[in-house]
Amino acid sequence: MMGSLNTFPLSFKVKGKRIIIVGGDDEALNKVRLVSKTTASIEIYSQHIEADFSQFPASIFERAITAADIFGAALVFVAEESADAELAKAEARRRGIPLNVVDVPAECDFYTPSIVDRAPLTVAISTEGDAPVLARLVRAQIEALLSPGIGKIASLAGGLRHKVESLIQDGAARRRFYEDLVTSPAIERARLAGEGNAEAEKLLAAHAAGGRGAGVVWLIGAGPGSEDLLTLRAQRLLQQADVIVHDQLVPAAVVEMGRRDAEQISVGKAKGHHSFSQAQINTLLVRLAGEGKKVARLKSGDPMIFGRAGEEIAALRKAGFAYEIVPGVSAALAAASDTATPVTLRKVSSGFVMATAHGADDGDLAHWAALAQSGLTLALYMGKSIAAETAGRLIAHGAEADLPIGIVVNAGRADSRNYSGTLGAVAQGVVDFPDGPAVILIGRAIASGDWSATAAAAQNSFKVA
Repeated sequence: MMGSLNTFPLSFKVKGKRIIIVGGDDEALNKVRLVSKTTASIEIYSQHIEADFSQFPASIFERAITAADIFGAALVFVAEESADAELAKAEARRRGIPLNVVDVPAECDFYTPSIVDRAPLTVAISTEGDAPVLARLVRAQIEALLSPGIGKIASLAGGLRHKVESLIQDGAARRRFYEDLVTSPAIERARLAGEGNAEAEKLLAAHAAGGRGAGVVWLIGAGPGSEDLLTLRAQRLLQQADVIVHDQLVPAAVVEMGRRDAEQISVGKAKGHHSFSQAQINTLLVRLAGEGKKVARLKSGDPMIFGRAGEEIAALRKAGFAYEIVPGVSAALAAASDTATPVTLRKVSSGFVMATAHGADDGDLAHWAALAQSGLTLALYMGKSIAAETAGRLIAHGAEADLPIGIVVNAGRADSRNYSGTLGAVAQGVVDFPDGPAVILIGRAIASGDWSATAAAAQNSFKVA
């Protein structure tokens, strides 16, 4: 059973009113920094001003505070121990003015929460003075979920309120309009261009005419699999999506970061088995957008790197639906991070090439071999089953057999495993891969990585003949 609150959370109006801070040190400065986010007049009283308040719009009185100073104030903060502080506390209590005594919860009428500021949208997190550090940590998590421009969209919604009520009578339909307004990437782009009002009017007209706005598809990079490698934007959009269309390699924990009521559709494709063809996926995305849905198309890694996003974008363009691309951490970059491998390295590797080994012809192999010989680092995706064959063909096209090679399976995940050796050793078929997607890194820069897990990996995961 949940405990009862000892405080009632509310928003206190201070526009056109005075807030008094008693104190002149860093504790007072922290309170000034907080209340300066409001439109209230700030007055600071202390006989010993030590902190620098010059960056804030406050009136500073370096003298003893009087009862007359307290009269008419909206809030009083006491941030020092002195006779002046005692007078301020007594006078605030006598006049019924809400009082906060810094770091003394028992003397406080109210507590100052950790605030997420997206004015006019604010989110306040309070622990009733018990655990302010926890409140700050929770605030950081909420900051990550809210777009920096969401407050401006809130103002836009407020300006349209009367017109929305006159055009859309149904409460559920109005809610759908506001949901679209505050989540639409088109609205955000228009706002940044100074055209937010016009775009919002277009959206309102569409809702008034048809009961819903146009759908949108977000092509989101889910990264290599760890939830904490998702971008903040990816997390925000997952929370807004009506439907999540995800690939097989996207872990369930990442999919579950979406709304609880969001529909989840797996369109997984594994080697030799496609539950959905690419054409079917394209059709699905167009259909869902046509139903006015907000669709998160979750792809492993980055959607623009071997994610076939180009075909999905072409289908959405042809059908006239909006889309947005959210980059993710690609597996090759996660593999480089896992092994501290600088894929570009001064005087060793001047570039980095990503390629897929499947379907590569002799022209591709000859080109890669020349690039590796010139010093570039290669990252080969989807080459686990043909690693030995690909290594042998690279050598046949001129790559040196002693060229360093590193293999990372499940890059970026807790169960990441790696192996390092030479191109010649892999060509001889001495490496048997563990389960999971693999990235093969080839080039002189690989030798500069930290492959210290190689011995254990070779014993426990990779089978080396």
